[in-house]
Amino acid sequence: KFIVISQIFRFYLIDTAHHSCVALPQIADAMEMMILSILGPQLHCEWRLPGYQVALITSVVFVGMGISSPLWGNVSDKYGRRVGLTICMCWTLYYGLMSAFSPVYGWLLVLRGLVGFGIGGAPQSVTLYSEFLPVKSRGICIMLIAAFWAIGTVFEVLLALWVMPTLGWRWLLGLSTIPMAIFVSFCFWLPESPRFDVLTGRSEKAMETLTRVAKENGKTMPQGRMIAYQQSDRGQIKDLFAAQYWRTTLPLWFIWFAYAFSYYGIVLLTTELFQAGDSCVAKIEPTCSLECKYLTSADYKDLLWTTLAEFPGLLVILLAVDHIGRKRSMALCFFMFSLCILPLFACIERTALTILIFVARAFISGGYQVVFVYTPEVFPTGSRALAMGTSSAMARVGALITPFVAQVMLRTSVYLTLSVYCGVAVLAGVASLILPIETLGRSLQESAGVQP
Repeated sequence: KFIVISQIFRFYLIDTAHHSCVALPQIADAMEMMILSILGPQLHCEWRLPGYQVALITSVVFVGMGISSPLWGNVSDKYGRRVGLTICMCWTLYYGLMSAFSPVYGWLLVLRGLVGFGIGGAPQSVTLYSEFLPVKSRGICIMLIAAFWAIGTVFEVLLALWVMPTLGWRWLLGLSTIPMAIFVSFCFWLPESPRFDVLTGRSEKAMETLTRVAKENGKTMPQGRMIAYQQSDRGQIKDLFAAQYWRTTLPLWFIWFAYAFSYYGIVLLTTELFQAGDSCVAKIEPTCSLECKYLTSADYKDLLWTTLAEFPGLLVILLAVDHIGRKRSMALCFFMFSLCILPLFACIERTALTILIFVARAFISGGYQVVFVYTPEVFPTGSRALAMGTSSAMARVGALITPFVAQVMLRTSVYLTLSVYCGVAVLAGVASLILPIETLGRSLQESAGVQP
């Protein structure tokens, strides 16, 4: 009897050690992203930086991520998911610690850019994890892993609330590398993807991994000898533009761009709008580029409340993703986000502002995780990591642009800033609906044109 590898993954095979190891890069990524909205206002005051230099501190991280994401994807497709993920985490840990010792602004930019280069490989944890999951539970499991992203953002805000008033931003940068240090210490537990092993001709290694996982989960392996399609030309960009994929690749890239643009935009807008105090949000006046306000305890607490919005957002999308499908879930999140932005055009008080930002962030963060589910499902194993890498690069372009909108354009025109975010979200919602493939209930493809 011959067994195709996809048959094995009809069973619930998840390694518990693997599950916890994959969660750590998600926490680390979230903390490195959340720190940007805290570091900017602090250095704006402490180093007397003008607005554009504050925005550059954020943007340089995303430049590094945008450059490296396709490279990490290519490494993961050629040499293995575990190899790519381990190298990128080691890289990020080293330069994350070094950035805490930055003596001047120029060094901080360089080192944070190198941190961004490393963290650009973090989405490969989702690629690795998705290749261990059966069809029936893949969506829910990836969404649950996304809960660790929310945990990371909350932990970063709590850490900042404790560290910033006494120890300062250097300690915050250093302590934020703890999840990466834990991952690097225990990454030897992390198994390679059996799908990748089969695709590279290492069926014995794949069987060894699957047998171990089945044993730990109390499952029985199917009887027979494994067969699978072996592919040597993996990780080529042209595969994403093959006849059956280009109509998916292009709108999906825009969706990734829009999610990052909107998500990091609302994160940065939160601190900017809270710093406006009790004044009318729609009437933020242009100020001197060197005028600054330190984040207060009240600001950190409101930031914590809006960050907690990621949990109910995940809960809502967790219920939707396996019922209405991936495409409609993404569209729902974009449209709800744009609806929450509309009231900000009016003059509203701080309480209403906090509620609107809470709901907007809930939907955009939940939707951001749906695209992490959809992307590895729609592309085959031979180009899955590259697809995640290039899509992540598009997201970093959105994240690169958004500081200049949320932190610079906001001071020129609140209405124009809000219109940009609302318009991008609506267009992305439409793009979600026109995607040609719905992956709900669809098995992972092992190779282009071969549907298991």
